[in-house]
Amino acid sequence: MNKQTLSFQAEVQQLLHLVTHSLYSNKEIFLRELISNASDACDKLRFEALNDAALYEDASTLEVRVSFDKEARTITIADNGIGMSADEAIANLGTIAKSGTREFVGKLSGEQAKDAQLIGQFGVGFYSGYIVADRITVESRRAGLKAEEGVRWSSAGTGDFEVENLVRAERGTSVTLHLRDGEDEFLSAWKLKSVIGRYSDHISLPILMREQVWDAEKSEYVTQDTWETVNKAAALWARPKSEITDAEYKSFYEQFSHDSTPPLAYTHNRVEGRSEYIQLLYLPAKAPHDLWNRDRQGGIKLYVKRVFIMDDAQALMPSYLRFVKGVIDSSDLPLNVSRELLQESRDVKAIREGSTKRVLGMLEEMAGSEDAARRDQYAAFWREFGAVLKEGVGEDHANRERLAKLLRFASTQADEGVSLADYLARMKDGQEAIYYITADTTAAARHSPQLEVFRKKGIEVLLLTDRVDEWMLSHLFEFEGKPLQSVAKGAVDLGKLQDEGEKQQAEAAAEAFKPVLEKLKDTLKERAKDVRVTTRLVDSPACLVVEDGDISGHLARLLKQAGQSAPTSLPILEVNTEHALVKRLDGSERFDDLAQVLFDQAVLAEGGQLDDPAAYVQRVNRLLV
Repeated sequence: MNKQTLSFQAEVQQLLHLVTHSLYSNKEIFLRELISNASDACDKLRFEALNDAALYEDASTLEVRVSFDKEARTITIADNGIGMSADEAIANLGTIAKSGTREFVGKLSGEQAKDAQLIGQFGVGFYSGYIVADRITVESRRAGLKAEEGVRWSSAGTGDFEVENLVRAERGTSVTLHLRDGEDEFLSAWKLKSVIGRYSDHISLPILMREQVWDAEKSEYVTQDTWETVNKAAALWARPKSEITDAEYKSFYEQFSHDSTPPLAYTHNRVEGRSEYIQLLYLPAKAPHDLWNRDRQGGIKLYVKRVFIMDDAQALMPSYLRFVKGVIDSSDLPLNVSRELLQESRDVKAIREGSTKRVLGMLEEMAGSEDAARRDQYAAFWREFGAVLKEGVGEDHANRERLAKLLRFASTQADEGVSLADYLARMKDGQEAIYYITADTTAAARHSPQLEVFRKKGIEVLLLTDRVDEWMLSHLFEFEGKPLQSVAKGAVDLGKLQDEGEKQQAEAAAEAFKPVLEKLKDTLKERAKDVRVTTRLVDSPACLVVEDGDISGHLARLLKQAGQSAPTSLPILEVNTEHALVKRLDGSERFDDLAQVLFDQAVLAEGGQLDDPAAYVQRVNRLLV
């Protein structure tokens, strides 16, 4: 292939512009990212070589080499991993297939410290080299290809890149950074070793640099031809816990997760018994951009006897814990384990169950800690990941009770952080149920007319506003023997909390208002299943409720927004006979307009949308004249 000049994908051009002009707060992350990519390339070779040992050629020892040239002002990161063919170089370096690119670009805000840490999280680590370089040259040959099938890729990080054939005897990849003016601090062995020690010390492959010896005559360090390992090159998770410091655990997390925010918590255990494995699991502090994508790659790296197998071992952690990051190293699984085998293996099931319990244990320790700072950490975790954790209530029957204790909600008595145990402790004497309401926003829930009688009697109501709540509630029916009951379903029965006088008053009002109710039913027969006198309203004229077992209006709207059809069922209109607007109905010449406006207002009050807003406006205008 002769030299070709090709254009970058449009999103890459935008990304490169932002990288070169916006990210200055933590320049040294480029080395972390490129070493991490080199390590991944070696892991991929090791995995592919399980089925084809010839890919090792004559070099079975995998390593990463970092070198610099002061005169040429270059830094080179080289590996003898899987390498790339010409087509792979064009595809991998000229375009970005990952869906995170647009989100990455959108999150670059000018807050430099935050901007820099986003690089690795969005799978665009290679391009971080342009933070310090005005040109990058990549030379590579894929393992198994002939020497003359190597490739050279080069770009100044503007609108295009060049690709040409290269004769390359050794497999693997060399990435050479041609430094910008003013970046000479990185042309120092001390500086490079310092960065490697901070970010890449726990890479399980040896990272080599040329040895330097002090020359007393020249009063300077002289670079030798020999290479030395500058990282520990040992799997951190395989070392005894007593030998690992908290700083090392956090540094390892930062290195493999590309997240510079320290984790909220971690657990490191060697499990023995039916299955033998090591687990090192972390709870991140911040949610990833694609958290709600249930098909997103998991954060668990699978090793078998220290041999890397796969990056996103989803079978090792349930979907509702997909935010957990870490490493699991099994002693029992075969080295050629496939994704299909992972789904069927009893050993994998045991690892999954054990890891799930360990993560839930971490969460329980934080949530129930006597240390206020730890409880604050759990509150921070819940704000980031709580909505995803709720999925487990329906997916993980074995741990449903544990998960229920970890749930946190807003309520009519608190803006956030209310557990079901907290609610039970504050229940009124004689209260028989845990009351809740679902809505699109906390404000809509808090101001719903359906809460009026509960507010009047001082009964706490949970305010549920996550999209997953309706689904979760279809699996969570009670807690500690107390049923969960929607305030917007069925008739309100407050049992012992409603005195006999109130019941008699409601029955008398219903009897006296019976003729108006019958007329309302006839007028609204196309829109309402029934019309009845309310026992839940105090200040509002009307509200909509559904019968027990029917789909709620909130869930119906969610299904419609998702493009799904919802079962058709008409709501029940409840009217407050003490309200002036309802009293006007009796004998009114504009009964039909008042009835329709009453119903429309009830729809709006529960967060719904009118089928015919113009008709509503016309009716209101007629009534105002």
